[in-house]
Amino acid sequence: MRKKVAFHTLGCKLNFSETSEIGRQLEESGFERVPFGTQADITVIHTCSVTGSADRKTKQAVHKAIHISPDGYLVAMGCFAQLNPQEIASWDGVDLVLGTNDKFDLVKYLTDISKKDHAEIHSCEITEDQKFFPAHSTAERTRAFLKVQDGCDYPCTYCTIPKARGKSRNPEISSIVQQAKDLSNRGLREIVLTGVNIGDFGKSTGETFTQLAIALNEVEGILRYRISSIEPNLITNELLRFVSGSTRFAPHFHIPLQSGSDNILKLMKRRYLTSVFAERVMQIKSLIPDCSIGADVIVGFPGENDQDFEDAQQFISSLPLSYLHVFTYSERPGTPAAAMPGKVQNRIRDERSHSLHETGNRLKYEFYKSQLGSERIVIFEQKKPDGTMTGFTENYIEVKVDYQPDFLHRAGWVQLCGPISYGIVKAKMISANPLP
Repeated sequence: MRKKVAFHTLGCKLNFSETSEIGRQLEESGFERVPFGTQADITVIHTCSVTGSADRKTKQAVHKAIHISPDGYLVAMGCFAQLNPQEIASWDGVDLVLGTNDKFDLVKYLTDISKKDHAEIHSCEITEDQKFFPAHSTAERTRAFLKVQDGCDYPCTYCTIPKARGKSRNPEISSIVQQAKDLSNRGLREIVLTGVNIGDFGKSTGETFTQLAIALNEVEGILRYRISSIEPNLITNELLRFVSGSTRFAPHFHIPLQSGSDNILKLMKRRYLTSVFAERVMQIKSLIPDCSIGADVIVGFPGENDQDFEDAQQFISSLPLSYLHVFTYSERPGTPAAAMPGKVQNRIRDERSHSLHETGNRLKYEFYKSQLGSERIVIFEQKKPDGTMTGFTENYIEVKVDYQPDFLHRAGWVQLCGPISYGIVKAKMISANPLP
């Protein structure tokens, strides 16, 4: 009888793509994959360590796995496992700890899945010559997340990722193009390009991210490519000109800001100031007026005073942003920021987070409102219990229309007509048949 294995993934889309790849390896080796939350012979927790919340969620997932499968073999792998292997190994019920490189050899560690008195640890030191492990996820019927880059060379004072994943690296463009062709042949309509710092693509091969985009643009069958988070200082004019003229690369950029205060950006050791961020946003809008632009923002960083936060609020409100992802700062052990003076009280962190969330909701509503009346292509992803189906436009507006079975998991033209409710825009179909 085949052994059952369940995966639970925390953190970024890169983690999800890697989980999918490792899951396929196990299925090819004779394991049966089952949903997390059901009884399994083996449970694999793919960890994240970006925030303190991610650490807590790892422990909660471990406890849940033990409760559901008390006699099951329990594996913890990934970033938190890389950074804190001894800590995870000390948790009751954990049998195997694998770091960010070792996790790709999971199959070879599962020859003996008997419960252990003490967890076995395989968490190699991060070195200069880390390998690149290709990965993609296709859990959704319409969209795939394709890993094109790994690691990061940026020394941001709050971040553990370089210690967990190593230096920036990537495969050759030709291998990524082949993966995109394979995904197209399997019927995927949208590919999201993922990585730790994808704008840094080319460190390993002497190529550029724009060259990658141009090559992918020629792959037949893919309706849409979406660029995941990309640093503002790595968004080149060449890339913007290409995206503005492409019918396949979505008019959507997600750009980490992290703070709208130059004082805080300097403490964070970011590689830009607000002037660079603002210039990139305005350049995008001048070339692609209907482009959706999102930003990550951290509140409560050490040394952030009332004036810094006010500066950030005003700066963010002055820009034509479409939405925000707001994160409350949490100390990461071993990072320079954790030892910085000027710690912000948790109550104030929460207040600032709430305030910025309200700003983000307003920006999103204003962007959605500006798009009412426009005609867009939507890839429909889900049928809802209320008799509608939902999907996203190319410029990242979530819409809903009355359910039409021929369009589910396919694309069609809609007109955005409103109303806007709970972050979703009501639309009407204006095409009789799905796009091929």
